Amino acid sequence: MGRNNNAPRGTVRAAGETGEHAMTAAPKPAARKPAAIPRPADLAALIDHTILKPDATAEQVRRICDEAREHRFFSVCVNPVFVPLVAQALAGSGVATCSVIAFPFGATATAIKVAEAARAVGEGAGEIDMVIHVGALKAGEHDAVRADIAAVKQAGGAALLKVIIETCLLTDEEKRAACRIAKKAGADFVKTSTGFGGGGATVADVALMRAEVGRKMGVKASGGIRDYATALAMVQAGATRLGASASIAIVTAAAA
Repeated sequence: MGRNNNAPRGTVRAAGETGEHAMTAAPKPAARKPAAIPRPADLAALIDHTILKPDATAEQVRRICDEAREHRFFSVCVNPVFVPLVAQALAGSGVATCSVIAFPFGATATAIKVAEAARAVGEGAGEIDMVIHVGALKAGEHDAVRADIAAVKQAGGAALLKVIIETCLLTDEEKRAACRIAKKAGADFVKTSTGFGGGGATVADVALMRAEVGRKMGVKASGGIRDYATALAMVQAGATRLGASASIAIVTAAAA
């Protein structure tokens, strides 16, 4: 797969990090635990500016794209139907296009997830956020969960894959198992939440996920991050990406 026209600029570097974030559609994130975010722009570069509500309109999605260009957010994250619009709106901006898959429940046949991911990437998505089959995980069907993730990873090609484990529905041991499975399946990130499952990201869950996946895998905190203090706490706990719809309020507060 060739270079994506809206390939991400790169993520923020923490103290002591020397690796480069490749300018490709699917960079391998250098995981880190920053002690602080010194500038608003640094925080903006960690944010997937998100609009996933079921009643989102094309006009609202275009506005989100304009905001992402202005504030230099890492990506715009949308439902698959809006991927072509977003990819076109962000072309040449350095802001990535991100599509959710099997959202928000994950209870979709693997073949459908694969088709959805392949189509999204073909229409311009450089990043995929898929939801695991939560019920299979809770039933102890770990091989099935791993195969599901691996199939989506293969379908996405060079696209970066984030795996949403929906932490609010899991025990701590299930969260650890989900992280291990996602890592074994070849995912690039684990992600806390859809924001539609009854709970969102917590500092404790982000720290648990970081401890489980180690430093070479990304951790995305998403769901309920509406202010600068919360965003900063997630980063300090180990998040290397943030999903938020209140992105402007977060970076505005950071600049204050």
